[in-house]
Amino acid sequence: MPDRQQTIRSLPSRKPCLTAVLRMAGLRPTRQRVALAELLFGGPHRHVSAEQLHGEANQASVNVSLATIYNTLHQFHEAGLLREVAVDAARSYFDTDTSDHHHFYVEDEQRMIDIPASAVEFKTLPPVPHGMVMSHVDVVIRVRKQQG
Repeated sequence: MPDRQQTIRSLPSRKPCLTAVLRMAGLRPTRQRVALAELLFGGPHRHVSAEQLHGEANQASVNVSLATIYNTLHQFHEAGLLREVAVDAARSYFDTDTSDHHHFYVEDEQRMIDIPASAVEFKTLPPVPHGMVMSHVDVVIRVRKQQG
């Protein structure tokens, strides 16, 4: 199975398309944003942490600091290009699939698995506080490998 970096390099560049996507999202298509967008959106939907993306950027010879990675991921999230999934106070993943769905978090592998929205049902939800509207419901089910 080829590694992700070989696959990304063998595909035709999506820079013109990604540049347009960034502009339509209200973001200036800087060299670093376009390079990170190519890493994020150059394949199938996936979940990535800032540290993972930083490692991929280093492997792809994209010179960018971890702080810039964090800032860019948050900018992409605010622009609606990514969905942020917090698994605990110290760890978030960014999901390239912004559609309505939920997640399993595999604790011993530190990875996310998608759950279709239709697979989770709620009998009731609490009333939303006065003056607020519900934007969405995120369910993260924490799992780990069974022992023995």
